[in-house]
Amino acid sequence: MEVTAEIGTTLFADRLAAAVERKRSQLLAGLDPRPEQFPLELRGEAPLGPEQAAAACTRFCNGIIDAVAPYVVGVKPQIAFFEAFGHHGVKALEDVCAYARAADLMVLIDAKRGDIGSTARAYASAYLETRDGHAPVGDAITVHTYLGRESLEPFLKAARRTGAGIFCVLKTSNAGGDVQDLKLSDGRPLWHQIAELIGSWGEELIGDCGLSSIGAVVGATHPREVGEARRLLPQAPLLLPGIGAQGATPADVARVHERPRERARQRVPLPHVRLPFVRPRLADGDRRRGRAAPARSLGDLRVVGHGRRDLAHTARALRGAYCVPRRSDGCRPPRARRPEGR
Repeated sequence: MEVTAEIGTTLFADRLAAAVERKRSQLLAGLDPRPEQFPLELRGEAPLGPEQAAAACTRFCNGIIDAVAPYVVGVKPQIAFFEAFGHHGVKALEDVCAYARAADLMVLIDAKRGDIGSTARAYASAYLETRDGHAPVGDAITVHTYLGRESLEPFLKAARRTGAGIFCVLKTSNAGGDVQDLKLSDGRPLWHQIAELIGSWGEELIGDCGLSSIGAVVGATHPREVGEARRLLPQAPLLLPGIGAQGATPADVARVHERPRERARQRVPLPHVRLPFVRPRLADGDRRRGRAAPARSLGDLRVVGHGRRDLAHTARALRGAYCVPRRSDGCRPPRARRPEGR
């Protein structure tokens, strides 16, 4: 599937705010395809080779996109799971991202890149720049910050030029994030200083909606830290991984945002829901016989476990805690359509 690029000047922040307003949701669905967790109809009885695994991965992820599209504003593919399939996996990633765009979803590439000079420029070009008239792979990307602004400059240029977004790793959801909590001389944890830098980098990319196109990644498994990040980054969208498979719940996130609506308008959080598994629908005859029918099309997959009902419940639970940011004049951002190809 190909998506033709049309370079526009609409900032990522404004497209994000418009998508949240349109969907009445702040959810992202994580795409972490692992063949051992695919339905039997996709992985078969025998081990899959790289090409077959990549094809199954594409079908698996596209099925999830079909299932969650009404409830989420975007998807977050973790590229490591695609790269494990070699060059076939890279093609699968591009196909899945194009399919998500065709479903009117934003695509946040979870790559956590971070390097200097020409290497950083290559990373930004690979995921955020147009190529041969085709749209960039993603609307936004996750990056590391510990090499400083030099390592982010190519991504910042892409944000200015093509309207891309950047999410800087700040406080992660894993239990062993000891480096992030190292104490500075003034007693603050290191991640507080990183938050200040992220805020300063994002000042030049604030959209009409009042949000910056430079956001931060904060683990939803640490509700207190989420609240601190809100205070430190009043204009940054927050990507909150950890809801679902990692144990965090909508209540964990909503609890720290129980504030007056005027204060809640300052930012849009993006809780990330990791869906544990899918299974194929049963055809009528097979349902009576109690066995699964082969998945014949993208629509043959449906989400179970943390499925449609849970996604709808999560969206409703968070909806009361957040609202779309307003401009300084008190008006909601326009419901403009996203530029084609973004």
